[in-house]
Amino acid sequence: MTELGTRLKEARLSKGYSLDDLQDITKIQKRYLVGIEEGNYSIMPGSFYVRAFIKQYAEAVGLDADEILEEFKKELPNQPTEEVAQSISQSPTRRKLNTRSTNRLLETMPKIIVALFIVVIILAIWFLNQQKVSNTPDDLEDDVSEVEYDKSPTPVKPVEDEATTDEEDTEAPVEEDVEEEPVVTQTITAGEVSGETTNYTLSGTDTMNIRIEVSGETWVGIRNANGQEQVDDRVYNAGEVVNHDSTTNAYARIRLGNSKNAKVFVNDEQVQLVQDITTQNIIITLQQEQ
Repeated sequence: MTELGTRLKEARLSKGYSLDDLQDITKIQKRYLVGIEEGNYSIMPGSFYVRAFIKQYAEAVGLDADEILEEFKKELPNQPTEEVAQSISQSPTRRKLNTRSTNRLLETMPKIIVALFIVVIILAIWFLNQQKVSNTPDDLEDDVSEVEYDKSPTPVKPVEDEATTDEEDTEAPVEEDVEEEPVVTQTITAGEVSGETTNYTLSGTDTMNIRIEVSGETWVGIRNANGQEQVDDRVYNAGEVVNHDSTTNAYARIRLGNSKNAKVFVNDEQVQLVQDITTQNIIITLQQEQ
């Protein structure tokens, strides 16, 4: 057992925590906690997680994580340069975010314009039909008077006009019912930030399909409001995709061990992370429509 492992274990015991208790608090698997106490870092999923797990361990038992990492940095494996470069290269820029928002607006505008154009045409047709129907009685009276004056034996024309009027009265409501539903766009709004946790509200939709695309080793877990696992909480590798339909729960708590190696999507729309930290929690709540 290393000096660092001894220091952490003593702090854990002084808190009265067992390894199982610490596993529930930190969400770090028990075998990794044992590896930290014994100085066996080879079982870790990567050198990056050694520092991240030690920091979570120290904070859970009431120690200053930064002070511990600095004091025992010689005992810890160095983080490979390529991992740092990968984390930096994957940080989203504000320009990309603005471009994505602009493109989404440009895609939506033509649909809105077409919908408004159709509504204007329908209103114009309805108005013309109303005018036509309101003028029909006067025309019929003129035709009847003219028939009586001429004493025509067969009043064929009034009968045809009445049939035409009935057809127009029947067809007009059909044209009034032709309306195109407005375009509804979902909104993901960032709310309260507390430590490693950021709250988001999903509105404008009645579905909540979550997809997490992993580009490098990272811990991923999804739980419901009662803390129950919705997917297998573990370390996922590059290329793996985590999917879960959280519509029924209307709530999802997503835990990311290395957030720079993961992208979170809700109904195929990417969630823009507010915090630029490595380990963080993302809570998404579906706002039910009234």
